[in-house]
Amino acid sequence: MNDLSSLRCIVLGAGGFVGTNLCRSLVGQVDTLRAFGRRQSFPEALSHKDIDWIPGDFSDSSALASAVSGCDTVYHLITSTTPASSNVDKLYDLQANVASTLHLLDICKDQNVRRVIFVSSGGTVYGIPNQIPTPENSPLNPICAYGISKLAIEKYLALYEHLYGLEYRILRVSNPFGPFQTAIRSQGVISAFIHKVLNNRPIEVWGDGSIVRDYIYIDDVVDALKSASLHNGSERIFNIGSGSGKSLTEIIDAISHLRSIDTPTRYLDARASDVPTSILDISLAKEALSWQPKSNFLDGLNKTVAWQEHDFNV
Repeated sequence: MNDLSSLRCIVLGAGGFVGTNLCRSLVGQVDTLRAFGRRQSFPEALSHKDIDWIPGDFSDSSALASAVSGCDTVYHLITSTTPASSNVDKLYDLQANVASTLHLLDICKDQNVRRVIFVSSGGTVYGIPNQIPTPENSPLNPICAYGISKLAIEKYLALYEHLYGLEYRILRVSNPFGPFQTAIRSQGVISAFIHKVLNNRPIEVWGDGSIVRDYIYIDDVVDALKSASLHNGSERIFNIGSGSGKSLTEIIDAISHLRSIDTPTRYLDARASDVPTSILDISLAKEALSWQPKSNFLDGLNKTVAWQEHDFNV
């Protein structure tokens, strides 16, 4: 398969940040495009005649089965927790993410879905890495329930391909940012920091600001998801990031510099769930997916700030 035009797709978690951007990019490129989720954060962004919005809850197996029916490609973007919140209620994290995904995989098996593309975590599945940048074959030692759930889903995907021939591709995405990301669910540090800067409110930082993460602009993530739809090689798991890291302090300075604002910062106690440094080795994705990030960090940051200023009521 060389292009997307014959794919009958469903995006699970389409109302969220990554899902909204993915759906907008897939419009006009695929045969069928369904969008499934509890709600749309930005309904106008998905109000296209070729996007079939289907409201539903991921835990509702009957609604999920109806939505998936007739599709050959499933993008699984849904997660019900964050790395910090997952440790507070580990059982809920397991039930909401792992158990619900098992129901999804049974549905996909029964309905002859060709491929599931799962967005895993490029930071939390590795835990505290013993190698930076971190390749896909590094030890997997999550230090939060969120990472354990992501890893468990990865293993179940491999099991379902082994037992039933259900194809899968896993993208371990680092820290995406860009338009349609908000700070409402405490996800996306760049979005949260921009929100504070634009509203003249102090930024709160867990720790001393030295935590380093690999940040990737959303357009590059969408390109990787589309590449994973067409990949025909033997590889199954790919790191998706920029391949370089920036500290929280560097992020704050960059946002402040873009808008010439001196932003007050409050430092809070460090969180046990935070890995000190996470930078991904993206060599495999470059080679096997013919993918690489195209967006310059500062350009992406500027677009994200502009979106919050003009297109989103902050």
